[in-house]
Amino acid sequence: MPNSFGLNRTLGGAISVIAFVSVLSSSAVLLTRNQLQDATDALDRSTQVARGLDAFRTAMLNQETGLRGYLITGRESSLEPYKWGRPALDETITRLRTLIGNDAERSRLLADAVTAARAWQADIGETAIGDAANPATRPEAVRIEAEGRGKQFFDTLRGKLAAIDTLEEQTRAAQAVRVTQAERNENLALWGGTLLTLLICAAIGIAVNRLIVRPLVRVMGFVEHVGEGDLSGTLGEGGHNEIGRLGRSLNAMVAGLSDLARTNRIATSDLNAAAAEIRASAQEQAASVEQQFAAVQETAATMDQITQSGAQIGRRATEVIATAQATAQTSRQGLRAVSDTARAMEAIREQAEAVAGNIVSLSEKTQTIGDIIETVNDISERTHLLALNAA
Repeated sequence: MPNSFGLNRTLGGAISVIAFVSVLSSSAVLLTRNQLQDATDALDRSTQVARGLDAFRTAMLNQETGLRGYLITGRESSLEPYKWGRPALDETITRLRTLIGNDAERSRLLADAVTAARAWQADIGETAIGDAANPATRPEAVRIEAEGRGKQFFDTLRGKLAAIDTLEEQTRAAQAVRVTQAERNENLALWGGTLLTLLICAAIGIAVNRLIVRPLVRVMGFVEHVGEGDLSGTLGEGGHNEIGRLGRSLNAMVAGLSDLARTNRIATSDLNAAAAEIRASAQEQAASVEQQFAAVQETAATMDQITQSGAQIGRRATEVIATAQATAQTSRQGLRAVSDTARAMEAIREQAEAVAGNIVSLSEKTQTIGDIIETVNDISERTHLLALNAA
């Protein structure tokens, strides 16, 4: 049996190709989107680190500003920026450590900056505030702030924070490039997948039109011609799918219908010939019936003649009876005239012979009538049989 590709396998293969391309395109888009998300997250994390570094500087500056204000004015209210800066610095350090994570270089730079900040808080801030609270030691507190040790700590932490900032700036630049590339890759994957899907759909549409739509149009045209009574056409080879098998089945069906129509035409011709023969036989039987009817009419005329002869015989018999009565009367009168009687007897004898001859003739005619009646009955039976045959 030849290898056949059914419509379900063709359409299933087409749908599978589209689904595969869609999955592949979606996977590529998801991959590039994940890359874009990773790059965006890294860029956002770097931005948060930069903001945390700014917050670190701001917290230290607030502490320094509060300390200087307190040393200058001596009022406790001037220490508020210093008091706000300490918890803000702690929170910022915790957030920066979380954002930097396991990065060794950034962690080392942050640790150095935190060490400098803690050293400033312990050696400069706390010491100066403690000395400034006592009027006797207040000049020492001012000296500690003014001698420049605090600036060294600030220079150290600023340098460390600037180094982290430089690294983050490089990271932001790299991540910006990565984001741009990821966006480009995502667009390429999206549009490439869409274009590839459209091309595959177009190819599948062309294949469906060539393998399904056009053969179906030919089959429908062929069926319309067959419906109009044209059994002379055939469908060409339609492949080994369902439409091809349908075409071959239609060809076989049309061939069978053509043979049946040919057989019907032959049977109709034979039936017409038989009908013509029956018509001719009926005409012959009708002519025979007419002949028989004419014979019956002749028989009826003969029977009329026989009836008339019987009437004449009856009249003659009546006359014989009258003559016999007259003879009897003449006999009773005597032998008045023997010679007349002898002549009368002779006449009677002659008449009796004539009557006997008439009676014999009547008997023969009666026999003839019986034969005619039998002939009529035979003709009637034959007529009845011919009528049945004609029916």
